[in-house]
Amino acid sequence: MSFVITPPAAVAVPVVGTSDQFPVRRVYCVGRNYAAHAREMGFDPDREPPFFFCKPADAVIPVACGETLTLAYPAQTSNYHYESELVVAIGKGGSDIALEQALEHVWGYAVGLDMTRRDLQMKMREMGRPWEIGKAFDASAPIGPIHPASEVGHFEQAAIWLTVNGADKQRSDVTHLIWSVAETVADLSKYFRLEPGDLIYTGTPEGVGAVKPGDLMVAGVERLGELSVRVA
Repeated sequence: MSFVITPPAAVAVPVVGTSDQFPVRRVYCVGRNYAAHAREMGFDPDREPPFFFCKPADAVIPVACGETLTLAYPAQTSNYHYESELVVAIGKGGSDIALEQALEHVWGYAVGLDMTRRDLQMKMREMGRPWEIGKAFDASAPIGPIHPASEVGHFEQAAIWLTVNGADKQRSDVTHLIWSVAETVADLSKYFRLEPGDLIYTGTPEGVGAVKPGDLMVAGVERLGELSVRVA
């Protein structure tokens, strides 16, 4: 078989401490999954069913341990926001996954950033239109190396944080997730068949805000280390 154009390169995220790579199939994101963040965005944080949006796989930008990614300030925005997140890497496929078996489908975890053109997201929301231009743009999903769950365990409790130029901006714990990792996996699998290679960005805590060229963001999750990104 021949292709009429050159196929795009596969997107893959390094596995910590090895030369192995985790291939990325799809990227799912959970909206407003911390109550305090829901409040700061103007919403009632009552425990309603989770909602999801997607980013393209090639929005994922891997960052190796100890390295700092230089990320260009994106076009068509003047309100470029960080959102630090715990990322789940799916290693076993399934549909309608039972809550009790959900964590069996998780291969590992990473630190990620859901970068957002907030002004465009808000404009689309006010117009009742999809969020893609605010959320699914190029290089909008930086991610650190993936840590196998067999080594770091699962994340019912872990600190999550983000600093900008050394100043605390986000500091919380994944215990404050409205929908836990297991609940998120189980619910998402009702709507999409999950497959190995899927990533789930599980939501961000309160304290989101804008960055400008020259700013250095450092996001972290306990047991997963930190992800360092500078805005060009």
